[in-house]
Amino acid sequence: MNIRCVWEHNGSDSILFAADFPGAYTRGETREAALQKMAGEIASYQKWKGEAAPDSPEPVIVQEKASVLAVSDADTDVLFEQEKRPLRRGEYESLKALALKSAQDFLTLYRAIPDLDKSCLPVRETFYGKVPRTANEMYAHTKNVNDYYFGEIGAEADNEGTILECRRRGFALLEGRPDFLRNAVRLGSYDEEWTLRKVLRRFIWHDRIHGKAMYRMALNTFGGGVPNVFCFL
Repeated sequence: MNIRCVWEHNGSDSILFAADFPGAYTRGETREAALQKMAGEIASYQKWKGEAAPDSPEPVIVQEKASVLAVSDADTDVLFEQEKRPLRRGEYESLKALALKSAQDFLTLYRAIPDLDKSCLPVRETFYGKVPRTANEMYAHTKNVNDYYFGEIGAEADNEGTILECRRRGFALLEGRPDFLRNAVRLGSYDEEWTLRKVLRRFIWHDRIHGKAMYRMALNTFGGGVPNVFCFL
């Protein structure tokens, strides 16, 4: 089965998104390195969803974007061509349910960390400042994109409560707009293009990338005992 991929790159540094598996991604120092990881990522993603992985997954690049962003640190602004299509209500509900499952699983992982302020990770700087090291820092960073993502498509959300509570509240606010399923393309902050489809995909991706960092940090810091709720390989 072909896995349609969107390739965003800055020089040789690459990030690949699986276009039909919202939130699934790989990174690598080269395109080939990212491509080699995709089959494993799809297997992990499908296990997390409780669905079978496709037979003989073969990544195929269907869209490319050269970027000036720090894609090696997971900065991204690409809008998939397919993310410009209007949404049917049933498809929206399925994607929303997946974004809420992702938030719930991230919260479950966070709450399972033995010491929320302890980490073996070294201090490191990226384009947005210091990389979150502890579970508390990772959780706050991941939760606090809620108002940003919803705001980019015109919904005045907030970051109050848990990651699940504020995300659920943001969707409720969004659904109060009569035309939200039109999936209009909006020009947001930093001249980045956004749609509702992109927001749904970005929530799952953002949870997944920082969930993986939190899970690996916990294994290295505490030596195990933390549930692999996202089914990372």
